[in-house]
Amino acid sequence: MKLKQRLSQDKILLAPGAYDALTALIAEQASAETVYLSGAGIAYTRFGRPDIGLVSMSEVADTIAAVRDRISIPLVVDADNGFGNALNVQRTVRVFERMGANALQLEDQTLPKRCGHLDGKTLISTEEMTGKIKAACDARVSEDTLIIARTDAIAVEGFEASLARAEHYVDAGADMLFVEAPRSLDDFQQIVSRFGNHIPLMANMVEGGKTPIADAQSLEKIGMSLVIFPGGIARALAATARDYYANLITHGSNEAFRNRMFDFAGLNDLIGTEKMLDDGRRYDKGAG
Repeated sequence: MKLKQRLSQDKILLAPGAYDALTALIAEQASAETVYLSGAGIAYTRFGRPDIGLVSMSEVADTIAAVRDRISIPLVVDADNGFGNALNVQRTVRVFERMGANALQLEDQTLPKRCGHLDGKTLISTEEMTGKIKAACDARVSEDTLIIARTDAIAVEGFEASLARAEHYVDAGADMLFVEAPRSLDDFQQIVSRFGNHIPLMANMVEGGKTPIADAQSLEKIGMSLVIFPGGIARALAATARDYYANLITHGSNEAFRNRMFDFAGLNDLIGTEKMLDDGRRYDKGAG
């Protein structure tokens, strides 16, 4: 089912965050219907750095290509602020769509951007952002590629100003609306009351962030269409890695940690090593 069709259903779509092909594969194997490729996750894991605009467009594009090569479910991609002006946005859309993105999330922050749940964000004008959204819509090859408009204005200009911006972004042609970092479920309800009848709405759950954590079922009852948990996997694996390395250094082996990790055969089973080797042997024999 195409992403646009799935979002038209009443049941909320939950998109786990991923940052590479392995985490995306594991999410797909866990029966995720779609995956969210997190820019923050790429910054955390590829560079060991915070989400403050350090990741480049080409680095995200490379990651999209690797993920798309490994999974078949729809891929929603964090495209930050398009990595520049409207012309940069158009190149970003063309490249990301070609690499395999099914939806691109664009935000109204300045360069360099920062995580939506960090303080100190700054915004471009509403006019510039509407131009970027129009440019993104014009650049896509397929109408099934969705453009998600995100506003970070709550933290900078206030809640009402964020809704006013969102109105312009919807009018500019966005396929989905993402008002970042509401402070309460009442904020979500106001967003749904204003926009829920004519555009799908997206929510972002960040453990320890500005928005109170709500489960998918609660957000579905309010009227949200898509909820992402973008950085949870990076936080979970970071905690596991810290414990793993501490245990290894302390004990000199992994024996005390083995019940918390795959063994060699288990990991190879997860990633399908034997099937891939079988395919190679079949092709070596010239079989069809």
